[in-house]
Formats: sequence, structure tokens, C-alpha cells
Amino acid sequence: MSNIYVLYNPHSGHNTGKEKAKALDAIYTVPLTYIDMTTITDYATLKATLEEGDQLIVCGGDGTLNRFINEIYGLGIENDILYYATGSGNDFLRDFGKAAGCEPMRINDEIANLPVVTVNGKSYRFINGIGYGLDGYCCEIGDELRKTSPKPVSYSGIAIKGLLGKYQPTNAKVTVDGVVHEFKKVWIAPTMVGRYYGGGLMPAPHQHRDDRRDHVSVGVMYHWGRLRTLLAFPGVSTGKQIKHESLAKELQGKRITVEFDRPVALQIDGETVLAVTKYEVTIDPALLAQQAPEAALAN
Repeated sequence: MSNIYVLYNPHSGHNTGKEKAKALDAIYTVPLTYIDMTTITDYATLKATLEEGDQLIVCGGDGTLNRFINEIYGLGIENDILYYATGSGNDFLRDFGKAAGCEPMRINDEIANLPVVTVNGKSYRFINGIGYGLDGYCCEIGDELRKTSPKPVSYSGIAIKGLLGKYQPTNAKVTVDGVVHEFKKVWIAPTMVGRYYGGGLMPAPHQHRDDRRDHVSVGVMYHWGRLRTLLAFPGVSTGKQIKHESLAKELQGKRITVEFDRPVALQIDGETVLAVTKYEVTIDPALLAQQAPEAALAN
């Protein structure tokens, strides 16, 4: 008899991760083995226990999924891996037209060939996007608020306060496949593998998840003053900001580097990295080597 292992993050969904994961008991008619992901120190050991036909169900939000993917990358797990959303943002699930509470979905294909971001000397795979600027600032402040209060964090409230004066925009140099673009007064400069981040925002609306094998997209919002940017910002939820060339620009490429003229926070699928002046993204290096072996070796 095959086993089903439920890997849950107890801290997801405002510390309701275990409770929400237990809802799987009503979906499956076979016994489930629950494992607290925060207690797993070696996924290679977990892999060694898996038999043919066993399944893994990952329960958490986008940050949980990001950490899991980076932990297992290169292990070659051939068992079915499913995802059951118990987080608060769930942008990965949103990309498939699904919402939290739906039945677990198989994600083996979706977590393959993911792009790599290098920041502060470390490299990570990511599933949704890299937020840099106001979005990174929101995650930074949100982390600070969670340390002092159990109340859910209002990221929209943080963003509004940032736009009204708490956050100072920067100048940015965005290099896409060797072509340099200079921007003044940049508010956000995220690079996306899917359409959504930040609970449903679309900074690069033309990027689709299947595009990741060919390119990723960077969406830049810039130039406008605080009030006009504040009024235009709701358009990011539908991607309409891209229609305003004086406000936003979307660029696609295989290699993207974003440099700010001062250190700011950055987020990778919701996980915060502080004091960043530069990040670099490339599509899956293995795919890049296949597409342009000479260029890949030169770098």
C-alpha cells in the first residue's frame, strides 16, 4: 500500500498551517502521515524512505513552496509531489485559476526548469517573482510587525504609507540580455516567472508560467510622483499600469540584472532579503546551456 506524506508548515496562514492541512483528512479515504516541515533537516533522508507509488503533499503558502523547492532541487525525487495551499497569498495557485481549499494539485512539471536569482552572493530558485523596491519594503516592514503583534499584516496599508512618504524611490539600471535600460525614480522593479505576486498583483502581465523555459519578465514602475503613483497603483492588480508608458515598462529576456543606487529590501516569493543593491536572474541554467552553449560557457 502506498503512503501519502503531508508536509505542512505550521506557521503558514497566520499560524494555522497544521489546522488547515488536517482538512485533507476529509478529502482522502486512506491514512495520511503528517510531518512538520520545520522539523525536517535533510530531505535526502526523506527521499530515501520513499517507495514507488508514495506521494508528497506540500502544505503552505508561496514562501513554504519556495523553501521546499530549493531544499529538494537536484535530489531527483520521482514520486508525485502535490501542493495544497494553506497560506495567505497563494499566488502560485492563483496562476492556475484555483483558490485555497481546492484539492491538492500535482506540481512536478511546474517546479521543473525554474529560473535562478542570485542576490548577495547566494542563488535561489523561485516560483512566482522577485520583488524589489516598494514591494520588498512592504515585506521588510511586515516582518517587523509580525515580531511585535499576532495580528495579520496589512501589506496594502504598508504600501499606501510607503507611497505617501515612508518609502523613497531609487534610480535603477535594468540590463536585459546585455541591453541596458536606465530608469529614474523607480518604485518597483520585480522579475516574474508567473503572472502574480503580492496577493494578486500583476507587475508583468504578459509573463506566463510556461514562458519560463524561454524568458522571464521584469516590470518597472517609475517616474511619477507619489500621489499619481498611488492613484495608479491599483491598476497593478489587473496589469493595466503597463498601458501607461510614462509610468511602467515590461521587458522580457533570458538574463536580467537590476541595480539600484542605494540598498533596499528584496523579496523572493515573499521571503525577505535585506540591504540589496543588485540582483541577477537567469532562466534555468541547464536550458540556457542547451539554447546557447557558447554563451553559457563564456559566463
